[in-house]
Amino acid sequence: MKLKLRLIVMNFLQFAVWGAYLTSMGNYLANHGMGTNIGWFYSVQGIVSLFMPAIMGIVADRWIPAQKLLSICHFLAGVFMIGAGLYGYIAAETVLFSPLFSLYTLSVAFFMPTLALSNSVAYNALNVAGLDTVKDFPPIRVLGTVGFIVTMWAVDLCGLQSTSWQYVVSGGLSLVLAIYSLTLPACPVKGKPEEKQSWIEAMGLEAFSLFKQKRMAIFFVFSMLLGMCLQVTNGYANPFLDSFKNIPEFVDTFAVQHPNLLISISQICEAVCILFIPFFLKRFGIKMVMLMSMLAWVLRFGLFGVGNPEFPNVLFFVLSCIVYGLAFDFFNISGSLYVDLEADKHLRSSAQGLFVMMTNGFGATIGTLSAQAIVNHFVYAKESAGASPIDIWSGWQTSWYIFAGFALVVAVLFAIFFKYKHNPDKL
Repeated sequence: MKLKLRLIVMNFLQFAVWGAYLTSMGNYLANHGMGTNIGWFYSVQGIVSLFMPAIMGIVADRWIPAQKLLSICHFLAGVFMIGAGLYGYIAAETVLFSPLFSLYTLSVAFFMPTLALSNSVAYNALNVAGLDTVKDFPPIRVLGTVGFIVTMWAVDLCGLQSTSWQYVVSGGLSLVLAIYSLTLPACPVKGKPEEKQSWIEAMGLEAFSLFKQKRMAIFFVFSMLLGMCLQVTNGYANPFLDSFKNIPEFVDTFAVQHPNLLISISQICEAVCILFIPFFLKRFGIKMVMLMSMLAWVLRFGLFGVGNPEFPNVLFFVLSCIVYGLAFDFFNISGSLYVDLEADKHLRSSAQGLFVMMTNGFGATIGTLSAQAIVNHFVYAKESAGASPIDIWSGWQTSWYIFAGFALVVAVLFAIFFKYKHNPDKL
């Protein structure tokens, strides 16, 4: 119980760091003249995930214990994120894209590897204690989502959604976790090899050998495609809801006044869905669980297109937030557990880094930049041309329907091409 509590605290802080800005940053950027650049801020998380998680996973497997590397990464991420927040505060309305983006990029470059490293620390500790990761990890991970919700609410209720102080909150929590990580159970490293190695082994790139397995290769490809959905609503849901303030009949609605609180329903449902992962994985297997996630993404986007902030149509937004739990967890956490089970023990950190690279790296980068192009075309181009708020709303609807259509195509292709025979005894 003591071990689980220690891992719960780690997960709470890990995702509290992210929750402080991830869903509200788009609001801040849109209100400071950088609405057309929202996609760059969210896609850079994907760009750094192309190499940083994999590199740090290799370092954790071979040289620096994962819990110590987790501390180092959070310390650097925290320092740069606080720098971004203080720059935004000092610059106020004259804030410029380049310096803010540079400090933010340096921060997320060190934060993104911690998503995989924290998983590795947890999985290792649970295995050493003789516990079942599939059964015991989800209840621990659910407190990470609670941490995410807590900082989302704090930023909203303290009026920080449109300010750079959200970055300072995030950076401060990173520094706290940097210290706490040093108290976590030690993770093993390979150390110096006794035999001569190939350059692939020497560089710690064995995890890429998973691509030699057809099923794993297909799994990673579809993980990348589904990863294209991950940051779309994080980047654009808040600015979308905020845009309704320009339509008189919607300006005083709860969804417009407190978009972060409405969006937090997503994370609340995510916390609930995590608890069902062991049952669904054991009962239905990874293929059906991933399909459920893909179809949930279709609804996530489509319901945003259908709804509006006024009752009863706001219920479509609420439903979109409810299905998000299934969309995110059944893909992200189930996928992570699947990779942990399929990879050799000595490759666990590297394999987790590879999974993050494919999802939050290639997938999120391509998806977010594509989403930016779509939203800029259908929304911000109309806004620049002086279109009416109703026409801008129509542009948002078109964008959401395009995103939903993409998720549906991915789901159909995954059902056809991913072959998997479920074995409940393996979980």
